[in-house]
Parts: sequence; structure tokens; C-alpha cells
Amino acid sequence: MRNDLEQKVIKWGKDKNLIDPVKQTLKTVSEVGELADAMCKWTPKESTSDNVIDAIGDVEVCLTILKHQLGLHQDIPLKWAYEIIKNRTGKTVNGTFIKDI
Repeated sequence: MRNDLEQKVIKWGKDKNLIDPVKQTLKTVSEVGELADAMCKWTPKESTSDNVIDAIGDVEVCLTILKHQLGLHQDIPLKWAYEIIKNRTGKTVNGTFIKDI
């Protein structure tokens, strides 16, 4: 069962005639680029900027619509990814996790 906010996002996407998963994927990549740009301008000493919050929200909207277009329940991709990473080993270098091969 989708929560109320997810249902609103999905309805918004339908109302805007967003029906093409390939185009939705490209839009998601575009929004991730905007998030990267916002993060480049952010510093840990400041509170999270409106630009960062907006960009994360835009990515979430895109992914919510994409998952719906593909017929996936909202939790399926996250659960799938967790099952893959939960026993992954590696180390964190300069704040980035690098998995063992």
C-alpha cells in the first residue's frame, strides 16, 4: 500500500502525462546532477540549504514516478539493494565506501 504522499506524487505524474520510463530515467539523472551541483556549493558548517533539500526532493519525486511506471512497489528497489549490500565488505576512504572485489 502506497502512502498518501506517494499517491499524490504518482497522481501528479499522471496528470502531467509522465508515462515514459526512459524519459523519466533521464529526468532523474538531470535532477541528480542538480543535487550534485547543490552539494558542491554546500559546506558541512552550514545547515542543509534549501537547494539541497529541493534537489533531494526532486530526485525522490522522479524515482517515485519511475517505480510506478515500472510497476514496482515503492520498497522493492530499496529492499533489493539492501539484500545485496548488507554483507558487503570494504573500507571507507575520504568519506566514500569502497567495496571489496
